[in-house]
Amino acid sequence: MDDTSGVGVLDKAASVLGALEAGPATLAQLVSSTGLARPTAHRLAVALEHHRFVTRDMQGRFVLGPRLNELATAAGEDRLLAAANPVLTALRDHTGESAQLYRRQGDHRVCVAAAERPVGLRDSIPVGATLTMHAGSAAQILLAWEEPDRLHRGLRDAVFTATILSGVRRRGWAQSVSERELGVASVSAPVRGPSGRIVAAVSVSGPVERLTRQPGRLHSASVVAAANRLTEVVQRAGE
Repeated sequence: MDDTSGVGVLDKAASVLGALEAGPATLAQLVSSTGLARPTAHRLAVALEHHRFVTRDMQGRFVLGPRLNELATAAGEDRLLAAANPVLTALRDHTGESAQLYRRQGDHRVCVAAAERPVGLRDSIPVGATLTMHAGSAAQILLAWEEPDRLHRGLRDAVFTATILSGVRRRGWAQSVSERELGVASVSAPVRGPSGRIVAAVSVSGPVERLTRQPGRLHSASVVAAANRLTEVVQRAGE
């Protein structure tokens, strides 16, 4: 099937966005992955940056920008966020721990919804917080099912290992103890889109004193059930 629309500038812009779906890219990498001439790739990337479809990371590389999420939400496609708050609230009430929903954005993960534990010691992650992809159970989930090349790149600076991610894929959930922050434990599970691709991670997190050094034994079933409820919402939206 021909993947061109006949409108050249749009096809080229789409190729730039498609290249960035795989992660951050320098101008040279954009040229290599799109086949565009260097001046064309630069002009399109800068134009897309102007409209916030593209932005830059800390190293100056091009990454997908916030406008894409804004449009998805405005179009009503993003039923995940609409369904997230009641599911996270129920998860928090059932486990007694703070619950979060994370999405990957380039080399980071962003907390897009949360239900905080109202009292006592808690792991407070505000909505909009940007966290590393190098540590934590949610990062494990968002990386574990990636294509091999992207997975191996993600492991370069990670606290966890390929063996740990293999275990995550086998059992369908992840746990961490003092990976992201000393004294904090967490359990996460994947939310899948219509194609089966991982689109988000549901987590509960709190102090190791309560969650223990095997937090999955306490909360994996509850976290997986919450993630499955959100998967159902996303997959119905894609039908």
